[in-house]
Amino acid sequence: QVQLVESGGGLVQTGGSLRLSCAASGSFSSRDTMGWHRQAPGKQREWVATITNVGNTNYADSVKGRFTISRDNAERTVYLQMNNLKPEDTAVYYCYRTDGVFSSWGQGTQVTVSS
Repeated sequence: QVQLVESGGGLVQTGGSLRLSCAASGSFSSRDTMGWHRQAPGKQREWVATITNVGNTNYADSVKGRFTISRDNAERTVYLQMNNLKPEDTAVYYCYRTDGVFSSWGQGTQVTVSS
Protein backbone atom coordinates (compact mmCIF):
# COMPACT_ATOMS: atom_id res chain seq x y z
CA GLN A 1 0.00 0.00 0.00
CA VAL A 2 0.92 3.62 -0.56
CA GLN A 3 0.20 6.31 1.99
CA LEU A 4 -0.07 9.94 0.96
CA VAL A 5 0.02 12.91 3.32
CA GLU A 6 -0.73 16.42 2.11
CA SER A 7 0.39 19.65 3.73
CA GLY A 8 0.65 23.34 2.97
CA GLY A 9 -2.97 24.37 2.87
CA GLY A 10 -4.28 27.42 4.62
CA LEU A 11 -6.01 30.78 4.32
CA VAL A 12 -4.77 33.27 1.76
CA GLN A 13 -6.08 36.45 0.19
CA THR A 14 -7.08 36.76 -3.44
CA GLY A 15 -3.97 37.02 -5.58
CA GLY A 16 -1.83 35.21 -3.03
CA SER A 17 0.16 32.01 -3.33
CA LEU A 18 0.39 28.66 -1.58
CA ARG A 19 2.53 25.60 -2.12
CA LEU A 20 1.01 22.22 -1.38
CA SER A 21 3.14 19.17 -0.73
CA CYS A 22 2.25 15.49 -0.78
CA ALA A 23 4.64 12.96 0.71
CA ALA A 24 4.36 9.31 -0.26
CA SER A 25 5.38 6.32 1.79
CA GLY A 26 4.95 2.58 1.60
CA SER A 27 4.98 0.84 -1.77
CA PHE A 28 5.46 4.03 -3.76
CA SER A 29 7.21 3.76 -7.10
CA SER A 30 8.88 6.58 -9.01
CA ARG A 31 7.07 5.16 -12.05
CA ASP A 32 3.70 6.18 -10.59
CA THR A 33 1.73 9.04 -12.07
CA MET A 34 0.81 11.60 -9.43
CA GLY A 35 -1.54 14.51 -9.27
CA TRP A 36 -4.08 16.63 -7.50
CA HIS A 37 -7.84 16.87 -7.37
CA ARG A 38 -9.98 19.29 -5.40
CA GLN A 39 -13.47 19.43 -4.00
CA ALA A 40 -15.28 22.64 -3.23
CA PRO A 41 -18.24 22.77 -0.81
CA GLY A 42 -21.35 21.38 -2.44
CA LYS A 43 -19.51 20.37 -5.61
CA GLN A 44 -18.09 17.20 -7.06
CA ARG A 45 -14.42 16.43 -6.85
CA GLU A 46 -12.58 17.75 -9.92
CA TRP A 47 -9.20 17.02 -11.43
CA VAL A 48 -6.60 19.78 -11.14
CA ALA A 49 -3.24 18.56 -12.45
CA THR A 50 -1.20 15.46 -13.25
CA ILE A 51 2.50 14.72 -13.59
CA THR A 52 3.87 11.51 -15.07
CA ASN A 53 6.97 9.64 -13.98
CA VAL A 54 9.00 11.44 -16.67
CA GLY A 55 7.68 14.86 -15.78
CA ASN A 56 4.97 15.40 -18.38
CA THR A 57 2.27 17.64 -16.95
CA ASN A 58 -1.36 18.44 -17.65
CA TYR A 59 -3.64 21.00 -16.07
CA ALA A 60 -7.32 21.77 -15.87
CA ASP A 61 -8.20 24.87 -17.88
CA SER A 62 -9.32 26.63 -14.71
CA VAL A 63 -5.79 26.56 -13.23
CA LYS A 64 -3.60 26.61 -16.33
CA GLY A 65 -1.04 29.40 -16.16
CA ARG A 66 -1.51 29.84 -12.40
CA PHE A 67 -0.68 26.41 -10.92
CA THR A 68 2.48 24.37 -11.40
CA ILE A 69 2.83 20.71 -10.51
CA SER A 70 6.24 19.17 -9.89
CA ARG A 71 7.73 16.13 -8.22
CA ASP A 72 10.87 15.01 -6.48
CA ASN A 73 11.17 11.26 -6.78
CA ALA A 74 14.10 11.08 -4.39
CA GLU A 75 11.95 12.75 -1.73
CA ARG A 76 8.83 10.82 -2.85
CA THR A 77 6.98 14.12 -2.93
CA VAL A 78 4.72 15.92 -5.36
CA TYR A 79 4.12 19.65 -5.15
CA LEU A 80 1.45 22.06 -6.34
CA GLN A 81 2.55 25.67 -6.55
CA MET A 82 -0.57 27.84 -6.68
CA ASN A 83 -0.22 31.48 -7.70
CA ASN A 84 -2.74 34.25 -8.27
CA LEU A 85 -5.30 32.40 -6.19
CA LYS A 86 -8.97 33.20 -6.59
CA PRO A 87 -11.94 32.63 -4.28
CA GLU A 88 -13.15 29.89 -6.63
CA ASP A 89 -9.98 27.95 -5.84
CA THR A 90 -11.31 27.41 -2.31
CA ALA A 91 -11.56 23.65 -1.81
CA VAL A 92 -10.08 20.63 -0.13
CA TYR A 93 -7.12 19.53 -2.24
CA TYR A 94 -6.38 15.83 -2.53
CA CYS A 95 -3.17 14.25 -3.70
CA TYR A 96 -3.28 10.95 -5.58
CA ARG A 97 -0.99 8.44 -7.25
CA THR A 98 -1.70 5.66 -9.68
CA ASP A 99 0.22 2.89 -11.36
CA GLY A 100 -2.50 2.52 -13.95
CA VAL A 101 -4.24 -0.23 -12.02
CA PHE A 102 -4.42 0.87 -8.41
CA SER A 103 -4.81 4.37 -7.01
CA SER A 104 -4.21 5.90 -3.61
CA TRP A 105 -5.48 9.15 -2.15
CA GLY A 106 -4.41 11.44 0.65
CA GLN A 107 -6.72 12.77 3.32
CA GLY A 108 -6.82 16.26 1.84
CA THR A 109 -5.71 19.74 2.84
CA GLN A 110 -7.97 22.79 3.01
CA VAL A 111 -7.26 25.83 0.87
CA THR A 112 -9.36 28.92 1.52
CA VAL A 113 -9.03 32.06 -0.59
CA SER A 114 -10.66 35.16 0.83
CA SER A 115 -11.98 37.91 -1.39
